[in-house]
Amino acid sequence: MVLREYMACMDSQDPEKALECVEPDFRFLLALPGGQVSGQSREDFAQYISGRNAVERVHKVLRSAVDGNLEMVYGVVVESGKPTGTFHSAAVVSANGKMLRYQSFFTTSFELLDWPAADQ
Repeated sequence: MVLREYMACMDSQDPEKALECVEPDFRFLLALPGGQVSGQSREDFAQYISGRNAVERVHKVLRSAVDGNLEMVYGVVVESGKPTGTFHSAAVVSANGKMLRYQSFFTTSFELLDWPAADQ
C-alpha cells in the first residue's frame, strides 16, 4: 500500500523521500485546521514538504482499505508522544504504483474511531 509507505516517509528523518511515492503530475489537497494546501505537481509537493515544521510526528493508521486503484486510510497523528488529531486520507494510485492524486483531511476536534489507549 503506497499510502502507508508515503506516511512512513513523511514521519521519517528524511520526509523528502516521500517524493519517490508520487508521480510527476501529482495533484493533492490537504485540509488542515489552519487552511488548505494544494498543488498540481511533485514540485509543488516538494515545496510543501520543505515548509513543514520539524516535529516528532507519527501517523498511526487504524484502518485501511483498497478498492482497485483507490487506497484509503484513517488514523491518529501523534506528536512528541501525544495524540493531536485524526486524519482520513485517500489516494489514486497509478499503474506505476505511485500516488497520482491525494486528498487528506486532518482535524483536532473530532475522532471517527476512539483512539486506542495502548497506542497513546
